Amino acid sequence: MIVCIGAGPGDIGYLTQRGAQLIRDADVVAGFEAVLNVVRAIIPPAAQVITMGYRDQVDKLDETAALHHAGKRCVVVFMGDIHFSGFQYLERVERACGHPVESLPGISSAQILASRAKVCFDETTFITFHRRGDLAPFKRHLVHVLQDQRNAIVIPCPWDEARSFMPWHIAAHLIEQGIPPGHPVEVWENLTRGDAEWHGTLAECALHKCSDMSIMLIRTLAPMASQIEPAP
Repeated sequence: MIVCIGAGPGDIGYLTQRGAQLIRDADVVAGFEAVLNVVRAIIPPAAQVITMGYRDQVDKLDETAALHHAGKRCVVVFMGDIHFSGFQYLERVERACGHPVESLPGISSAQILASRAKVCFDETTFITFHRRGDLAPFKRHLVHVLQDQRNAIVIPCPWDEARSFMPWHIAAHLIEQGIPPGHPVEVWENLTRGDAEWHGTLAECALHKCSDMSIMLIRTLAPMASQIEPAP
């Protein structure tokens, strides 16, 4: 058995009960070190822990898959919800195993942000740049979302300098694409782990540096359906 588990945004209190039980019952627990640190307190002492990084993840997933095929109960732990920013990683797990695997969704930072900031998902588009490959289509999509007067929750790309697309890059890009510099934006860091929130404009955000553990909310300037009073 092998199951991919979303561990939530960083505080183990947001791990689902089902996910916690699967980890407690596992023979093998695999994942990136920062993610494993979230659940380390409930990993069984006898379990084999396979820690990986971006450079060796393919080899480490092959090792995990081999243990799965040998009959071990394996879990691969993801940050947040697998289907928000972890889908490419899920595909790597399945390539290593040679077949589809079970996945258990978790709570995402986007869900926590929506709760903290009081925005409705029906009126909001979620976009993640935390992915490999060409970001250009997703950059265009973000511009269209704001032009369509919807909220946008955005996960930045924090990798190396050549590929990173952090909040200050995103703000500068939006201004270049004609979004007004005075458009309000929020940056939230370390959600569920000592939240810090910043409010300002796109022009100010282009000069504001923040940590890798950040997420953006760009609110619409138009009143949303949930804010409109019904006619008498």
